[in-house]
Amino acid sequence: MSSPAPVTDWVHDFDHTDPRWTENPYPIWDELRAKCPIAHTNRFLGVYLPTTYEAVKQISHDTEHFSSRRVVVRNFRPEPPPPAPPITSDPPAHKHAKQILLPPFAPEAVAKLKPRIRAICNELIDGFINEKGCDAAARYTRYIPTRAITIMLGVPEEDGDLFIKWIHEILEVGLNDDAAVMQAVREMVGYFAGQIEARKKHPTSDLIATLMNARGEDGQPLTDMHVQGALRLLLVAGIDTAWGAIGSSLWHLAQTPADRERLIAEPELIPTAVEEFLRAFAPATSGREVMKETAVSGCPMKPGNMVLLSFPAANRDPAVFPDADKIIIDRKENRHIAFGVGIHRCVGAHLARMEMLVAIEEWLKRIPEFRLDPSGEVKWSEGSVRGPRQLPLLLGKA
Repeated sequence: MSSPAPVTDWVHDFDHTDPRWTENPYPIWDELRAKCPIAHTNRFLGVYLPTTYEAVKQISHDTEHFSSRRVVVRNFRPEPPPPAPPITSDPPAHKHAKQILLPPFAPEAVAKLKPRIRAICNELIDGFINEKGCDAAARYTRYIPTRAITIMLGVPEEDGDLFIKWIHEILEVGLNDDAAVMQAVREMVGYFAGQIEARKKHPTSDLIATLMNARGEDGQPLTDMHVQGALRLLLVAGIDTAWGAIGSSLWHLAQTPADRERLIAEPELIPTAVEEFLRAFAPATSGREVMKETAVSGCPMKPGNMVLLSFPAANRDPAVFPDADKIIIDRKENRHIAFGVGIHRCVGAHLARMEMLVAIEEWLKRIPEFRLDPSGEVKWSEGSVRGPRQLPLLLGKA
């Protein structure tokens, strides 16, 4: 498949897979905010891009004009789109679908998982702490949320590598290759079908069993399509975003010794720093489909187009965040929307925060000195989730 033409006009022809966007999207968003709060492109079958906090919030809350039935902006729009409830559910179905998932991701449930995540972080660090350097994305950041999800789902931890493969095929390769997405989905359906059958013979109390035993609003068991879609969502959303957020945090600390030293001296500041990392490096962008003609920030929006709902761009809006492009680890007021806003605010927010907190705490305890390896290359993920997929670091004092 040929590569898309490079972007020459971000206002009228943006492309969120352009290498310049992948490498450093922040100046692009600044330019768009100054020129036009909502950009448009005919690529990906027509997409709008709001770059201000206010526009992103307005669209997020407007379920009348904007549907969540498609949440990834791609070059293909199958009909009907594969469901992944609750993220692809619109009112009124959304509320009940989300309520089913709230208890396993509540603060009390997440707190019970915390000691195991702390142990996982240390097990991973044990694997490279005596080396001069490591790729922190490949050997640390990706495995923390991956193993957390395998524990919650009640599946073997080694299956995490399979999950990472599917995420890459769906969220990166699949932006321009529908066959890759369909193949990944088929493999996931087969995998979870096997897990469901196993639990029918030997009941468990894990997250898969929770969905199997749940009931819809009609009192009937959830359909296989609903269960499978929710499991795909938990796997993809539960891994990729936290992987990106933890990696971006370490990427910043590797280049900012003053922040690193302060967090080591004042570990009680780490939760506040996590919120700032979430604001500044928000990993997730979501899609919406325009269903009825409307206008946002004075921009007419036509049905048949998608919206690239950029929470990361909203979090860099200087109208809301003073010194928006500066990472201020003790920022007092921080109304970021890294986890979304409105009815689709991320159900896994407590889990992601805990994973970030523990991952940074344990790393700084054991590796207080680290920096980017100048002989290596940082590579960022492409598409709707941002984070380093290759993060070469040198460990120890220079």
